[in-house]
Amino acid sequence: MKKSEALKQKLRALDDQTKKTLTVLDERETTIDGSVEIVLEKVEKSKEAALGALERGGGRDVEPGSPGGEVDDGEGLLMKLRSFCLRMDSKEFWRFVTGKKKELDLMREKMHLALVDCVDPAKFVLEAISEVFPVDKRGGDRGNDLGWACVLILESLIPVVVDPVIGKSRVLVTPSVKERAKDIAETWKASLEERGGIENVKTPDVHTFLQHLVTFGIVKKADVDFYRKLVVGSAWRKQMPKLAVSLGLGDKMPDIIKELISRGQQLDAVHFTYEVGLVDMFPPVPLLKAFLKDARKAAATMLEDPNNGGRAANLASRKEQSALRAVLKCIEEYKLEAQFPPENLKKRLEQLEKVKIDKKRQPAAVPANKRTRANNGGPMPPAKAGRLANAYVSSFPAAPAYVRSPSHGQYPAGVPTYHSPQPMYGGLSPPTNPYAYSPEAAPPPLSGSYPAPPMNYPPYGGYGNGVAPAYQQAYYR
Repeated sequence: MKKSEALKQKLRALDDQTKKTLTVLDERETTIDGSVEIVLEKVEKSKEAALGALERGGGRDVEPGSPGGEVDDGEGLLMKLRSFCLRMDSKEFWRFVTGKKKELDLMREKMHLALVDCVDPAKFVLEAISEVFPVDKRGGDRGNDLGWACVLILESLIPVVVDPVIGKSRVLVTPSVKERAKDIAETWKASLEERGGIENVKTPDVHTFLQHLVTFGIVKKADVDFYRKLVVGSAWRKQMPKLAVSLGLGDKMPDIIKELISRGQQLDAVHFTYEVGLVDMFPPVPLLKAFLKDARKAAATMLEDPNNGGRAANLASRKEQSALRAVLKCIEEYKLEAQFPPENLKKRLEQLEKVKIDKKRQPAAVPANKRTRANNGGPMPPAKAGRLANAYVSSFPAAPAYVRSPSHGQYPAGVPTYHSPQPMYGGLSPPTNPYAYSPEAAPPPLSGSYPAPPMNYPPYGGYGNGVAPAYQQAYYR
């Protein structure tokens, strides 16, 4: 009886899934004519606008070869972008965008409005980014990474090509352009072997590739495991959780989050849990505490380097500061103040920053073997003069001896030696009451003059035992 009931439940589930699929297909079929009509109207308007701009000589306000150009405000930027789109001048559009990285937020706000004016926006975007994607064609002198520009343009294309009736489930791109986009994706995949495989590919390239798949709607179910490897390798990117869902990895999210935790990327795991609604399965506060604890351990390990104490102390301080800032930002973003009060973390960050400021203010010590000119202003002898017999000192006559005026007091015979305090992060003593992360009793200080008490957060589910890598900020918001 139990087996037959289980079979009935499976059959009912399959029937429900079939009905939903048929409903979606019916909706897509019945709305295609209306969607195409809307798109054709937009194309006709863009065509008329482009012809009118050409007749008026519009869009020539930016000289070729000048990627910059003065842009006073958002409207000025939009006008320049539109001038390129109306003429379908993808090369100058690309040069202009790559020269405006400092105005990234403003371009993200305005670019999709300009792409609407293209007669064929999807084709325009493929041509614009073709200089660096799928293969960088700039030759040996490749200069700066331009993955940020590719991602920006591909993201801006999405609201332009989505179906105006049923939304993102259908992308309105011509068959020829879609086939070209598929060929570009295959070319990028083939180039991985030349670059040493997935492990050696740069994160901006991965981000561009995955965004390319999502933008043009060419995700393959057969490549889901391949996409997963790419996502995990670049999980620190802020857009990666959303991309993972769009790539069809929603069912694999629990395994991805566990893998991130085991790799010491607890902070990235928190972003993924909130994106897919798995906060109950993976509570964020224990993950954040484990991340801070691992960062503290990594900093203490750096201090154990006996050959480079000063640099190691600086790196350890920077690592802990980076971890603190990342966790504080996460607490603020997900409103976790009640579960994880940030006051102690802020105090610890202020303490580390104060040590850095005090170090900069400390005067540089003069080496003991520094040779200084005699008080009477006479010439300085050569470096080897004291080592050689009958050494030549100077061809000039010796300076006359001066008798100090009796009215002037003599200097003391000696200057007391300055005793430097016990070093911490480059030679400064710690405050008398260093802040701790938690109220638990602190163990004795670690070797290497790292006096602040360590964090004693409980481990989370057996994860986070490894050393956490330095957290990297996301390129984009």
